[in-house]
Amino acid sequence: MRVAVVIPARDEEASVGAVVRGLPREACGVAEVVVVDNCSSDGTAEAARAAGATVVSEPRAGYGRACLAGLAHLAPDPPDVVAFVDADLSDDPADLASILAPIARDEADLVIGSRVLGQRAGRVERGALLPQARWGNALACALVRLRWGARFTDLGPFRAVRWRELEALGMRDETFGWTVEMQVRAVRAGLRCTEVPVAYRRRVGRSKITGTVSGTVRAGAKILWTVGAHAVRGPLRPGGGASYAAVA
Repeated sequence: MRVAVVIPARDEEASVGAVVRGLPREACGVAEVVVVDNCSSDGTAEAARAAGATVVSEPRAGYGRACLAGLAHLAPDPPDVVAFVDADLSDDPADLASILAPIARDEADLVIGSRVLGQRAGRVERGALLPQARWGNALACALVRLRWGARFTDLGPFRAVRWRELEALGMRDETFGWTVEMQVRAVRAGLRCTEVPVAYRRRVGRSKITGTVSGTVRAGAKILWTVGAHAVRGPLRPGGGASYAAVA
């Protein structure tokens, strides 16, 4: 199973190298690690290259835009599976093996690294999962369950998905709604989704989203809007996606 890892990064010079080096590349069949430098004003790109990653630049700010840029880079020679992890070292890169395992066993198409399940297992550092993030995720997951019956506990950014299935989803969100859009589209498309517990710790540096009032409000509004927009739609039609090679 050929795997690629996409790491969106904005001003993460202090942590991105540790994330790249901490990935169990050989054990997990990771062919390429792509760090997407999303408008950084520090040495994020240089730190990522020094750690052995391919660096792609996305000059337009936005988490979703960074993820789409990473996919566009991979599209000419796509992997079997693509994983996403944040660059702030809040996730343990070693958990990649656990996230990939259900796909390797052909039990899932999309695997979410759940910080909520990790917390229940005692793997979440005190104060790492902020209250606004915890309650926002719980509300979004409750709405997804109410509308589609899908049981998620988290919208965690550490995740893996089969390339072919991801491409068929036709991901479009360019900012804060990326993670929930992927989960909702996966449910609408009938993909096999599962969660595994992951560790979570206090991030290096300050969060650009949950660490600020404006970021929290904007992210929460976008997540709820994304769920609501999809709630009025039927199942996702096969073949409705678009090649990420066309993403600019």
